[in-house]
Amino acid sequence: MKKVFSLIAIVAIGISWISWNKKMPIREKISKEDIIACYNMETLNAYQQEASMKPFASLHIDPKKVENAEQLGKMISFEAADGKPAGGYFIPAKKKSNRWLIVIQEWWGLNDNIKNEADKYYSDLGNMNVLAVDMYDGKVAATPDSAMKLMRGADMTRMVAIVKGAIAHAGKDASIYSVGWCFGGMWSLQTAMLAESKAKGSVMFYGRPESNVEKLKTLQCDIIGFFGNKDQSPSPAVVNDFEKNMQSAGKKLETHKYEAGHGFANPSNPAFNEAAAADAYRKAIAFLKAHS
Repeated sequence: MKKVFSLIAIVAIGISWISWNKKMPIREKISKEDIIACYNMETLNAYQQEASMKPFASLHIDPKKVENAEQLGKMISFEAADGKPAGGYFIPAKKKSNRWLIVIQEWWGLNDNIKNEADKYYSDLGNMNVLAVDMYDGKVAATPDSAMKLMRGADMTRMVAIVKGAIAHAGKDASIYSVGWCFGGMWSLQTAMLAESKAKGSVMFYGRPESNVEKLKTLQCDIIGFFGNKDQSPSPAVVNDFEKNMQSAGKKLETHKYEAGHGFANPSNPAFNEAAAADAYRKAIAFLKAHS
């Protein structure tokens, strides 16, 4: 008798589950855009994992203190795509302009070195708005260990919202350019993809490239990248793969490689390579002007 009751109970539970499942809404087929967004986050999350480990931190030395006594810009607030406030170091164009350069920090944060770089690009590009976005919401690291902690706690979804907010802040008719170093080099490329048809040119100083060809196919601007042959993040092999992937995607990529290590273009980096940095900077300015 107990077996009969047990069998009846099992059948009843099965019928109830089938009935409940039929009432549940059927999930719509995942769109191509959803898939691309997932690939995008995979690249960002892969960087986050790498940058949270000691081997990556060992590529970085405590940055030299850089002072910026006569800053050309000021800190501003704008709305991120998640509805929360975001910040950035902003230098407005001298005359009204729809050209915007989004500058993206290294893994240290929006420090004085990045503000100095923003000032340099502003001075040499002519009439262009320059916005160095604060990807850490006010936090800045001074040592590799503290930078690792910031990276471990970073919310990549929040960072996407900050970049999207900066693009929206520039206005619907804006022409978007981007430049970044290391962490910012990766984000410079991602910014170009997020800017869609507004994107006019992107400059990468090292940084993890997007590895998904389908995502790269969404690019609507040319890319220039500067890499060190002695760098391990990204390594020369990763850079070579990036070149092949961009070719497969049918997109234009100009690369320049130097006998230098990680962070060679950062003046606050004790391993700063002045000759390589100067050559890369000249080429970056020429690229941005040619695409204006």
